[in-house]
Amino acid sequence: MENNIKPEFHVLTMSTYGTGISGGDRIWIELSRRISAKYDVYVYLWEEGKTIAEREGLKKVYYILWSAKKWDRFGFFINYFARVCISIFHAFKLNLTNNPRTVVYSASEFWQDAFPAVILKLRYPSLTWVASWYQTAPHPFKGFREEGTFTIVPDFRAFLYWLVQLPIKPLIKKYADFVFVTSEPDKKHFPKQNSGSRVVVIKGGVDIEKANFYRKRFRKLPKIFAGVFQGRFHPQKGVLQLVDIWKMVVAKKPDAKLALIGSGPLWESVRLKVKNEKLEDNIKFFGWVFDGPKKYRIFSQSKIVVHPALYDSGGMAAAEAMAWGLPGVAFDLQALETYYPYGMIKVEIGDLRSFANVIIKLLDYADLYQKTSQDALKLIRNYWSWDSLVNRVLIQLSQNFYND
Repeated sequence: MENNIKPEFHVLTMSTYGTGISGGDRIWIELSRRISAKYDVYVYLWEEGKTIAEREGLKKVYYILWSAKKWDRFGFFINYFARVCISIFHAFKLNLTNNPRTVVYSASEFWQDAFPAVILKLRYPSLTWVASWYQTAPHPFKGFREEGTFTIVPDFRAFLYWLVQLPIKPLIKKYADFVFVTSEPDKKHFPKQNSGSRVVVIKGGVDIEKANFYRKRFRKLPKIFAGVFQGRFHPQKGVLQLVDIWKMVVAKKPDAKLALIGSGPLWESVRLKVKNEKLEDNIKFFGWVFDGPKKYRIFSQSKIVVHPALYDSGGMAAAEAMAWGLPGVAFDLQALETYYPYGMIKVEIGDLRSFANVIIKLLDYADLYQKTSQDALKLIRNYWSWDSLVNRVLIQLSQNFYND
């Protein structure tokens, strides 16, 4: 550094909400955890977000509570706009240092994070604004699908997601110093930042040391589950299609069991479909299972991780399971080309039969299973370490620290 001003990081994350942890939540929590070992990190969030962060063991940061608890009882939409108003109000009051070493990180593109970041950038033009853009919302008439997908999934939430991003994108393009995205294709949305190598691909990460510890601890446990899924029960994740896939697997392997980790808007629909297909003995629901021995035991007792997303910006949930040596199976989405170049076998988008056949082949052919398993471990160890990701991020952000 050219002067004695130490960088400080301000994380705006009033969007952290719900019982589970999203990919975006995972990113800001793990970045904050590691950056706080070197620099001061201030996290601005509301009561529920603080509960989630503390449950994930985030300790060495300064929590600043922007209270929205009284609005929670009015439901999601009222609570959402309350948090937007509260965060904007505090953004006008917050006192920061007008210096490139003051880093403001909006942890999502949602209004309660992005709008206050814009306000702070306008108030303090020299600070470094790092904007998150972790998934480009699909066109409302297209739904959550990629080209070639066999079905359109029209969804009111998809329309709202698209609408929310509409005013934010031009603001990020104009004012953000850096943009965090989760896949290479999304870099093209921010040509100004991309031309200056200021669009940073944040795929996510895995705690390699913790994975290695629990792999050894649970290595003698029996393999109960042929497959495991981890993620939101949401149309874009293909979880309803996964029930159809597993029915095909069970037709060939009646004892094959699938573990489902997660929850979301399709929770009841998935449970009903499992019941209607008479797969209750083959598919087990765990709900949200947070980092710790319970989840790692499930990984250790599984053989394959399935990632049947129909529309995605990446998919770090599968990477976590692959750290246990689980081969992956997924549809051939564009974003997954750079996420999982090996260690994951991909099939044509929407081809449920091929998806099921790959699972069966991995279970039947030891050589194929072993090779894919070793590839999965190699990929995660070489490219998915949170520590190496944070070091890379700090190096790239330091470009802006020398502009003062």
